[in-house]
Amino acid sequence: MYILASLFSDLTVNVTQFVTIAVVMASLFVAHWLLLGRPRDLNEERRFSRRLIMLLLIIIGIVVILIVLPVEKETRSGLFTLFGLLLTAVIALSSTTFVANAMAGWMLRAVRSFRPGDFVSVGEHFGRVTGRGLFHVEIQNEDHDLITLPNLYLVSHPVTVVQASGTIVSATVSLGYDNPHSVIEPLLIAAAKRAKLDEPFVQITDLGDFSVTYRVAGFLSEAKQILTARSNLRAMMLDTLHDAKIEIVSPTYMYQRQTGVEARSLPPKKRSYWQGAPVAEDNVPEELIFDKAEQAEKLQKLGDMRDKLAAEVKELETRLKKADPDERIQLERKIVRRRRRSEAIDQIIETYREDEDAPAKENRKRPERKRTNKQ
Repeated sequence: MYILASLFSDLTVNVTQFVTIAVVMASLFVAHWLLLGRPRDLNEERRFSRRLIMLLLIIIGIVVILIVLPVEKETRSGLFTLFGLLLTAVIALSSTTFVANAMAGWMLRAVRSFRPGDFVSVGEHFGRVTGRGLFHVEIQNEDHDLITLPNLYLVSHPVTVVQASGTIVSATVSLGYDNPHSVIEPLLIAAAKRAKLDEPFVQITDLGDFSVTYRVAGFLSEAKQILTARSNLRAMMLDTLHDAKIEIVSPTYMYQRQTGVEARSLPPKKRSYWQGAPVAEDNVPEELIFDKAEQAEKLQKLGDMRDKLAAEVKELETRLKKADPDERIQLERKIVRRRRRSEAIDQIIETYREDEDAPAKENRKRPERKRTNKQ
């Protein structure tokens, strides 16, 4: 009887341990499905916190499994020591592993310096943010290509973010000393105004051996058109200076003219587009160049709107529990309206997701995107 009781006791303990391990594994599977598998409209920005939670749950699950393993106390103690050493080694060596990028990603989100859709400049790269993952940030550059930058790279390099409220657009030009600055500065300010920049100003940045360097700048309120604005500013500078018969030549330009010193190096006089020929405003290259960044920004804004509506619904439901009968009707109507708006936003997000996963449209050909990994 003693032997049977002992076997029954050992069997009960083993079954309990195996059931506990099975429950832990099933719980991790369900948590992964709830956090990452079930929601289909989560972008990389929103998956980040869920992945961190999942990583923490996995660590807790491993600790629980080590506690209930059917092994001796000395063996269990050794396993805990080994697990602790491995975890410490991973953290210690994180400067060259994916853990470093995960920690850097956590830091970037804590700082909140940029979000999808923003223009950023880091190192030699410039473009719009299309996504932020656990280990990397993806940007779309001026050539429509997608560049993957590890989070550690962004943490170790200064990141310049163009504010959505506007930015300064500038350009430089070198002109000879025979042109008085009192004449050049008004012309450059006029060029900036024709380029539709606000509050333009001119600075003299360098007095060279052969030329004077001028910098003209102005405020651009629509930061999304920064590339077009830079090009328009340079075009207006050319037209304005040439129409005023101001030469723009290289400092090493050598005069070997047989027609006399009064001849000027200017293009033929033509009608400038700012004097009558309108610019095609509907042809904005940024819409083609940064299409994925535009979509990422829209999804981010839609997600923020949905979260705001969910918070309002929760607040209204709390008030509904304490409201009198007359006020309950109004609160219920508000809740219904906000839920309908939230459902409409969900449909829009789902449409964006389907378009992103669908093949290229037949009526719109796009150049093939290239991906570059910056290590």
